[in-house]
Amino acid sequence: QVQLVESGGGLVQTGGSLRLSCVASGRTSSIAVMGWFRQAPGKEREFVARLSWNGGNTVYADSVKGRFAISRDDAKNTVYLQMNTMNPEDTAIYYCAARLLLKKEYEHWGRGTQVTVSS
Repeated sequence: QVQLVESGGGLVQTGGSLRLSCVASGRTSSIAVMGWFRQAPGKEREFVARLSWNGGNTVYADSVKGRFAISRDDAKNTVYLQMNTMNPEDTAIYYCAARLLLKKEYEHWGRGTQVTVSS
């Protein structure tokens, strides 16, 4: 099992920045990919960014490309999501997720952290 705990959410003004953190514990050696997702009120959960745990390859949703950056600190088993030039459409609950080796789905999720961008 892998446990994930997000932090760093909060209230920010349009144009501002936030950095989210996700600490992984448990069977972290089995992690293949770490991802960030978000769910806005009344909308379905959507993909934001992902990072390959070993190779460091990153993928971003078009809506955040050039504004958000996903990174990791191996020593701390932590994944970050740096969010810049934020706008009200970024308001959502942000979730961290892990996909394990040989798995096709993200099976491990954090509880989420609220991000609100005021206009």
